[in-house]
Amino acid sequence: MRACAEAVLLYPVYALLMADAGLTTAEISSLFAIWSVVSFACEIPAGALADVWSRKRLYAIGELTTATGFALWLIWPSYPGFAIGFALWGLGGAFSSGTLESLVYDKLGDSTAYAQVIGRADTVALLGMLAATLLAAPAYATGGYLLVGIISIATVTLGGLLALRLPDYEGTEDNSDESSASGYLTILRDGVTEVFGRAGTVGRAVVVAAAVPGFSALDEYLPLLSRDKDATTSTVPLLFALTALAMAAGSALAGRVSPGSARPLSLAVSLAAVMLAAGALIPHLAGMLLVSAAFGLLQFAMVHAESRLQEEMTGRSRTTVLSVAGFGAEVCAVLLYAGFALPLELPALFALAAIPLLATALLTARPTPAC
Repeated sequence: MRACAEAVLLYPVYALLMADAGLTTAEISSLFAIWSVVSFACEIPAGALADVWSRKRLYAIGELTTATGFALWLIWPSYPGFAIGFALWGLGGAFSSGTLESLVYDKLGDSTAYAQVIGRADTVALLGMLAATLLAAPAYATGGYLLVGIISIATVTLGGLLALRLPDYEGTEDNSDESSASGYLTILRDGVTEVFGRAGTVGRAVVVAAAVPGFSALDEYLPLLSRDKDATTSTVPLLFALTALAMAAGSALAGRVSPGSARPLSLAVSLAAVMLAAGALIPHLAGMLLVSAAFGLLQFAMVHAESRLQEEMTGRSRTTVLSVAGFGAEVCAVLLYAGFALPLELPALFALAAIPLLATALLTARPTPAC
């Protein structure tokens, strides 16, 4: 299912679709803003809905909502159509966020087993994303944006339908009386209370689980960094493939290392910060090897940070808490984007981004206080 969510042929070309439809760069940027605002607004409320209703059904609805947004791009290729499609994508992403992860942990009940399963799932998803990136060009050459879009819609829809075959959280069928507004608000309040209570153990785990994936937003600037190191346009996709492979390796390795200790997580984040800064500052294309390795370590850290958060949580508000972490990751990404607006050279900005990443490593190294 994660592979279906990531192996979307539209991802590498949807900005080109909008540009070819006559949209300006400013208009496309405004569409990204619509996407972000809808995701921000719906993330935590959707998490509480998954906890009080059905996680697998909400995940399926989320994927179908996203597929509907993609379909609207093909049917109505204009600014209003793209805007509504992005809003649907943001809503669908909020519905899907954290639901599958909560469902998996509920069934496994163990952070080590969870890391193994999610690590393998992330590896397959990243390889699927790599395959989709490589297939997008021949698909476009064969059938244009229409074929690329149809394949993408079918892939995402398949992922949603597959989710319906999963066993749901046992508590959902026993809580039909809590499907009212009062039951929903209770779940939402319990989730927020868990984040800020229990001597800060869950709260600190949420901060780490939000910060680590927040730094993965740096991948938006990898093409520019590659060009800064004199990479040709035809070389950039190969460097993206290298980064994707490193991330797949990080996911696979995460499943083989127990998340019970904070040391692997702290070490991975620390090494990622050092490699990110060093690779960015090396004035040669070889520096991108270190940058790719840093993203592999970040992927390892993401699996472990989420696994530790899952282990800290109790109660039925699991998806709500994960949604708080997801919301935090989006906030971190936006702050990162704002930081990259500073009038500095791109390698220097990457090196500066390594400083808060090191601070995150220090936070992961702190021992968990007794409850």
